[in-house]
Amino acid sequence: MSLRVDNLKVYYRTLRGDVKALDGATFTVADGEIMGLAGESGSGKSTLSKSLIRLDTRMRLVEGGVELDGKPLPIGDQDAMNAFRFKEVSLIPQYAMSALNPTRKIGKMISELLGARGVKYSEIKPELERRLDLVGLKREVLNNYPIELSGGMKQRMVLVLSTLLNPSLLIADEVTSALDVSTQRAVAETLVEFRDREFVKSMIVVTHDISLVYQIADTIMVMYAGKLAEKAPADVVVNAPRHPYTQLLISSLPEVGVRYADRKLAGIPGSPPGLLNPPAGCRFRDRCPLAFARCVEEPPFVEVDKNHHVACWKAQ
Repeated sequence: MSLRVDNLKVYYRTLRGDVKALDGATFTVADGEIMGLAGESGSGKSTLSKSLIRLDTRMRLVEGGVELDGKPLPIGDQDAMNAFRFKEVSLIPQYAMSALNPTRKIGKMISELLGARGVKYSEIKPELERRLDLVGLKREVLNNYPIELSGGMKQRMVLVLSTLLNPSLLIADEVTSALDVSTQRAVAETLVEFRDREFVKSMIVVTHDISLVYQIADTIMVMYAGKLAEKAPADVVVNAPRHPYTQLLISSLPEVGVRYADRKLAGIPGSPPGLLNPPAGCRFRDRCPLAFARCVEEPPFVEVDKNHHVACWKAQ
């Protein structure tokens, strides 16, 4: 098992109190698995992904733990995580196209980053150049400043950089959100190729676009208001979801070739609850068409079928 997360609770400190952005997540990601992580804005996707590499000092680990390849990750300790970042667990950050240092040529920047990890640039440069070839970037880009690259080129450069030390887990946070459709597909296919070439063992792809992640993910996990709602193989989540939130999320997606007159798109009524003082019980119940009396109790995230986990009383 590559990644094991057990009852992970991560809150943000504010002057008004703790924002319960991630409130008890338990799941696994197997070796070789690409897991899509989906949900509305504010559902806790980015909090979950960033907590696994501990890049946000505002986070407070409240409870739970994380194991990667059988070893505990010290995600509650900012300094202790330095030994694991980019070697064991790596991140393609949201807005990755702005992640490159604009004052450094790319080769110089990579050399400095590798030096900070105790790796000699001269030793890894042949592999770096090979991976540039794989993603369709000329080796001359190492002598360029980031401003000289297009958005898609920057995204591919960050992908190469984040996987250069062959991490066990790669977290890709909204890597296609600012790209045109053809570049989105190229980046998505590169993620799969890097997994297949074993540059990474497993991957979490954070996204709003279920239709895109469906094409590359082995499993999809859906979050809502800081809680896990459903996790199952990608085709099951898209074609036979069991959680009412997942069902409504899938039904709000347009279908290619289907006219508006034949199938009108409908959003999910209402808004997610605030996470400063979230409601007890199922957090989706105020928006759920299937809510009933028992929903005032929080449903456990349990396996309802093989490799299919749901947090809903009706699904159980």
